[in-house]
Formats: sequence, C-alpha cells, structure tokens
Amino acid sequence: MLLRNASPLPRTVWGETWRLLLALAVGLVLFGIVLTDAEQPGAPQVPEVLPFLEVVFGVVGLALLPFRRRFPLPVALATAALSGVSSLAVGAGLIAMVSLASHRRWRPVALAALVSVAGGLTYEALRPTRDGLWFSLLNVVIGALLVSLTISIGYYIGARRDLMASLRDRADTAEREQASRVAEARANERAQIAREMHDVLAHRISLVAMHSGALAYRSDLTPDETTRTAAVIRDNAHLALTELREVLGVLRDPTKGDLDASGVEPPQPSLESVQALVDEERAAGREVASSIEVSHLEDAPNALSRNAFRIIQECLTNARKHAPGAPVSLAVTGAPGVGLDIRVSNAVAVPALAHPLPQSGMGLAGVTERAVLSGGELTFGTDRRGQFVVRARLPWRA
Repeated sequence: MLLRNASPLPRTVWGETWRLLLALAVGLVLFGIVLTDAEQPGAPQVPEVLPFLEVVFGVVGLALLPFRRRFPLPVALATAALSGVSSLAVGAGLIAMVSLASHRRWRPVALAALVSVAGGLTYEALRPTRDGLWFSLLNVVIGALLVSLTISIGYYIGARRDLMASLRDRADTAEREQASRVAEARANERAQIAREMHDVLAHRISLVAMHSGALAYRSDLTPDETTRTAAVIRDNAHLALTELREVLGVLRDPTKGDLDASGVEPPQPSLESVQALVDEERAAGREVASSIEVSHLEDAPNALSRNAFRIIQECLTNARKHAPGAPVSLAVTGAPGVGLDIRVSNAVAVPALAHPLPQSGMGLAGVTERAVLSGGELTFGTDRRGQFVVRARLPWRA
C-alpha cells in the first residue's frame, strides 16, 4: 500500500525529466546544425550577440516547460515566440504545443500555431541561409508541417485521455451499480428471512406464551386441564424448534437446508395444511369457524399455496394476541382462473389478558407484503359490526 501511495511522485518527476531531456536534445541538435551552417564559407553574417541570445532564450524556454500544464496557452505562446530567436527553444515549443493541443480547443491551438509559424519566419529573417530565399521558405514549410504534426499528436493524446476517463467513469458507475444491486439483494434477502422467521415462529411461540401464562396465573385448573395445557406447550415448543432448525438450515446452506436426515426435502405448508392448523387452534381451546371451499385444492401452485397458508397462520396468530378468547371466522374460497379469496374476522371488543403477549407490529405488514409480492392485495380494518376483518385476494391462473 505504501508503494502504491508513493508511486505517483516518481512517475511525475520522470515524466517531466524525459520531456525536458527530449526538448534539450532537439534544441541542441538544431542549434548545432545552425552553428555548423554559420561556419561554412559564404554563410551570411549575423550579429555576434545572436548565439548568446539563442542560448539564453533556449534556457528560458526550457525553464518555462514545466509550467505548461498549469498555464498551457501562455507557455505555448512564450516558447513559440522564443523559438523565433533561438533554435534551442524549438524543442520546448513543440512539447508545449503538444500539451496545449491535448486540451482539444481549436482557438488557442490556432493562435499558438500562428505564433509558431511567425517565429519560424522571424528566425529565417535573423539567420538567412547561404542557399537563398527558397531554402529559407522550405525551412518555414517544414517547420509548419512539424507544428501540424505536434498538434495532431496532442489531439490524439487528448482524445485518448478523454476515452480513458470515460472508461474509468463507466467502470466506477458499473461498480456503484453492482454495489447497489448487491445491497438491494441483501436487503431483500434480509426482509425475506425476517418475514419467514416471523411467520414460522410467531404462531408457535404465541401458543406457548398464552398457555404458559394460563398455567402461571390460573389456580383453578384441574389436573387434567393442567396436563393438556402442558402437552400443548410441549408440542408447540417442539414444532417451533423443528421449524426454526429448518429455517436456520436454509441460512447456513441454501442447497441443503431444506433436506431432512434422509436427504429428502420435507413438505412445505400449503392450503392442504390449513385444516390441520385450524384443528390445532381448536385443540388449544380456540373457537374457530372455518369454511374452505377451494376447487382443485391439490393442484394449487406451490407459491400461492404456501403464501395463503402463511397469511391464514398470521391472521390466527394476530387474533390470539389481540383478541384472546374471541371466536374467529375463517373463509377460504377459490378456483383456478378465478383466484383465491381469504377472509379472517374476529370480534374486537373482548377482555384483555392480564399479561398480554408481546407484539412485534410486523404481522399485518408481513402478510400485506406477501400478498403484494404474489400479485394480489390485502386489506384489513374494522367493519360496522365491530369485527376486525382481514381479506386477501391472490391471483390463481388457470
């Protein structure tokens, strides 16, 4: 990690160093050619101070080069103007032109190119060659072509940088979207686990809590009643542990959690289990009037059948918590192509328990979510007769 944090500084230093060395090398080569040509017989005379000015202006151009990223246009204009007097500054001018062109703004690039061409004309005027005017014009044309080449290189570098930046943005966006999808999937999974845990345990634990409370505060029970109540507590506690073990098995290993000791997937609760659920309620002392009229009950889809069972189970559990001792009415009707209609009602104004069962506040929200996820709807409320009614409508395709 330390090496990665420390790497940008040496890379930046090396990037500036090799560009300075390249600009110096190009300038020295051109300056050497100019000095060699000036020493040839018949070469035009130039002021003696001009070689000194070339060195000074060349050093100034090299000194300005590191500032090209912060001030691209001023540095490009300055080095282009200096190259009109010093061939040693030509290398710095070309690199500054590449840096300016990489921003891909044609107005500053055109201005710098005009100054560079004007500098080439100025230099040819200060140092005329012994080969005449046409050779000087050829040097200017070559210089203009070289400037065009550097501008093309700069535009290519700028386009490549923009492309890489776009690819990085796309990669970052894809990573953020993937992280968002993962977080959403985890949230949905947590909600599903919480809903399943609530549906599985609330029914059994509420039975255990209600009957254990009766044993603790009812001193008038006969030995037979006490035995039956203890048996109900024992049976529901065992069933709660069994169902909890199944749910936790799924959480530990989704591929094997639903299998029993023989390696066979145990049957899931369905509409066919509703009558057994009602019988359990009646055995526990509840008054439940049930009417189940479903055509082709055994052919109901697994998801529909299980969601319907969980909705009925939660409604009976809520009635036990909020209206203990009140009669409950259950009606289930439906058929393929028509849909499934569930109606559970109980009286609201009933005596409360001395020690009411704990409430999670998630029961109706959970069954509503189940109904909506199944493509149906669930409504609840108190009707004119003072009955609290929960009604669910679930689609059942033919």
